[in-house]
Amino acid sequence: MPEHTPIISLRNVAVNYDSTPALEGVNLDIYADDFIGVIGPNGGGKTSLAKSILGIIKHSGEIWYSPTLLSGKHLKIGYMPQVSQFDTSFPISIEEVVLSGLQVEKSFFSRYTPKDRERAQALLKRMGIEGIASRPIGEVSGGQLQRALLCRAIISEPKLLILDEPTNFVDNTFEKEFYALTQQLRTQMAVMIVSHDVGTITSLVNAIICVNRHVHRHDSNILTQEQLRGYDCPIQIVSHGHIPHTVLEHHAGDGCKEH
Repeated sequence: MPEHTPIISLRNVAVNYDSTPALEGVNLDIYADDFIGVIGPNGGGKTSLAKSILGIIKHSGEIWYSPTLLSGKHLKIGYMPQVSQFDTSFPISIEEVVLSGLQVEKSFFSRYTPKDRERAQALLKRMGIEGIASRPIGEVSGGQLQRALLCRAIISEPKLLILDEPTNFVDNTFEKEFYALTQQLRTQMAVMIVSHDVGTITSLVNAIICVNRHVHRHDSNILTQEQLRGYDCPIQIVSHGHIPHTVLEHHAGDGCKEH
């Protein structure tokens, strides 16, 4: 485990949906230099963990945030949701989506400044979608919207970036660009990637959080079967060329389906 002070600490955190447990007894520390892959079976609580950290769902237990992660009453956390969770019928342009990432810094009636718009345009150009800045979100592809949501997540220069299934709906070219970008971003902020693409994730990150109602942190991207059994976190790692593929099995007693 890292010996420095965490930026976020969860203690005995639990999340329930209509009395059905999604997370139980979560004790977890996140550090400023973390590049974490969050893995686990569908329905195991990965997104619930992310939303608990973001403070957007109810939970029991305690979540502590370092002062470096606070800006007034707001958390300096960038969040990129799954495209499927984003309402594409809302009448807003791609540029406005990106600018909305600055809203927490502004009062309700504040307008975006020319500097704000310059920041948004620079990020859109970085993602290769500056040409669609004025288009409504309902008229762009899933991959283009995904890029805009990433711009929105980082425009406020957060201290922690949480990405929920970030490579869904993107083409192979941008997927490679995306992972290269996360390697750059990790020098500026902690990064947490929630993903089913376990093989790729484990080849990039420096820590793995396995979520299946219970949460186990592994401070390595190399996990042996013996280590995982000790954490009640059964994962089968299969080599394929130069990229390790990882197949998740269910956690005994957790009641979640296998991947």
